[in-house]
Amino acid sequence: MRAASAQAPGAVVMIRPHHFRPNPQTAADNTFQRDADHDVSRAAYDACTRVAEALQAAGVRVHLFEDETDTRPDSVFPNNWFSTHAGGRVAVYPMYAANRRTERRQDVIEMLKSAYRVQEVIDYSGLEPDDLFLEGTGAMVLDHVSRIAYAVRSRRCEPVLVERFCTVFGYEPVVFDAVDPDGVPIYHTNVMMCIGTDFALIGLDAIVPETRRAEIAQRILDSGRALIPLTHEQVASFAGNAIELRGTDGERLLVLSETAHRSLTDEQLRLISASCRVLPLDVSPIELAGGSVRCMIAGIHLDPRETTTAPIPHTVVSDFRQPAAFGRDRVEA
Repeated sequence: MRAASAQAPGAVVMIRPHHFRPNPQTAADNTFQRDADHDVSRAAYDACTRVAEALQAAGVRVHLFEDETDTRPDSVFPNNWFSTHAGGRVAVYPMYAANRRTERRQDVIEMLKSAYRVQEVIDYSGLEPDDLFLEGTGAMVLDHVSRIAYAVRSRRCEPVLVERFCTVFGYEPVVFDAVDPDGVPIYHTNVMMCIGTDFALIGLDAIVPETRRAEIAQRILDSGRALIPLTHEQVASFAGNAIELRGTDGERLLVLSETAHRSLTDEQLRLISASCRVLPLDVSPIELAGGSVRCMIAGIHLDPRETTTAPIPHTVVSDFRQPAAFGRDRVEA
């Protein structure tokens, strides 16, 4: 059994979409997004089901919620609207695209409160009318061990909000610029960067200027992790959009898409496999929307309420159809 890692949660939230499609409101700044020439909603539903089943089989606790509405094309990406943190804190985030704001679901928050020890929910979504956005762990890649929040500047990641989040949640902000080969800003940090327990995957070539690139690389090395640079082509194949999870008997898993897995070299896979088992999954229909496996998974970094050690099946919760109304509230654990 491996020692537990703060970087690798053993439980996750996923949203299974019934009417998935690439979102026209996010296409302008998401160069990873592609048009679908046919209805891919069933294929996306099946892909989400496969991911949930594969994680559950590997020993990850999966809370799987349904979204039967046809107005939330990106609801399969819950990590953008909330995150959870050790000590019982939950953050709720302001979203850039108007049709993504109803993805925030009170039933998800209530499940977290009932199944885990939640002390406080801090909601930043009220900043949307001021055109201030911070799309969760899409906009930020969090080093939970060294307490660093890496964030690429974009219209979905306001540096002032990164600073505010870091002050409240106890992270050091490391904000930088990153662009694709055409000079277009990277829309989300988590498509180019993944922090694991012992390694970091990062599209170093995307970071500008070179002096800042060297600084970011050094910060990762100073954390004691192996640095695994990704090429522009690998970033475009979602190799950075991976997440480390904890499965049966503490086994660490690097969960990524088959597209991403095919792009990695033998040497990169060797370095990763020295730390955790690589678990590639087919999510190609969902990648049309410009996100991959990492975007589909919201990790739970909270202490569970239950004390049983028996296996817990993934939870299926009915769709909550109304926009959530959140506030900053304290909940007794």
